[in-house]
Amino acid sequence: MKKIIIGSRGSDLALWQANHVRKQLENLGHEIEIKVIVTQGDAIQHLSFDKLEGKGFFTKEIETALLEGSIDLAVHSHKDLETNSPAGLVVGAVSEREDPSDLLLIRKEKVDLTQDWNLVENAVIGTSSARRKSQVVRFRPDLEIKDLRGNVPTRIQKLKDGNYDAILLAKAGVDRLQLDLSEFHVEVLDPTVVIPAPAQGVLALQVREDDRELLEILQAIHHPEIAERIAVERKVLNLLEGGCQLPLGVYCESERKVYVSHAKNWEDGADWMLYEFDETENMAELIVEEINEVDEE
Repeated sequence: MKKIIIGSRGSDLALWQANHVRKQLENLGHEIEIKVIVTQGDAIQHLSFDKLEGKGFFTKEIETALLEGSIDLAVHSHKDLETNSPAGLVVGAVSEREDPSDLLLIRKEKVDLTQDWNLVENAVIGTSSARRKSQVVRFRPDLEIKDLRGNVPTRIQKLKDGNYDAILLAKAGVDRLQLDLSEFHVEVLDPTVVIPAPAQGVLALQVREDDRELLEILQAIHHPEIAERIAVERKVLNLLEGGCQLPLGVYCESERKVYVSHAKNWEDGADWMLYEFDETENMAELIVEEINEVDEE
């Protein structure tokens, strides 16, 4: 059996993800080591995402280690990966999909059941995601948006400390860490209404493309039906030439049904679209063609 070195960021969530894959591979009889790598996104905490240079700021250093051979396998949140893999690297497998929904955590004194999302008028909401900001503007333009950085427990602590009235997070990350949310009012936002990021809730297992042995091993834990759906989501992102900070949500709910939210700039608010197809071929291309037509109007 093979010894495999997994590269991971050092956050609680990243290590949960790496250990999740480690257990699956250990169950197949392989020896696994996890190596923690600090990325640009981890090191720079005082800037919002859109101020950081380039794309892939949570993945670049890990991909470099993979290319250099100091690790064998990288476990990423798939939504953090650039849509074009660096030369020499491929996604060898994808995980099952956790609930892709966004989660709205609200301080209990800021709940108002008469308002959309059950959040009081003119509340301060925390997120650094352009996609989430654009959907806040669409659904609750009265809210004050304030940037929110840090890993998942850090963001939740900032809400506890009263820096925000509510914050937006990916439900998958909170579920994986089994965090206690009892002191908050929790809203699970329907992913067909508040559209998640492409591939949200899915892990990407990245390897060197010439590592045939490891690519073969990973097929035992690969989920091809999930790979097909998120391929559509990420192809839309790719064709729009977007990274993490494009105000774009794409959710392929079923084989032929795709939900999209899109904005040129998050300040404009997101347009919501549902696409239903008779054939699965070229779905992403047809979606992007229509988005571009709308943008030109």
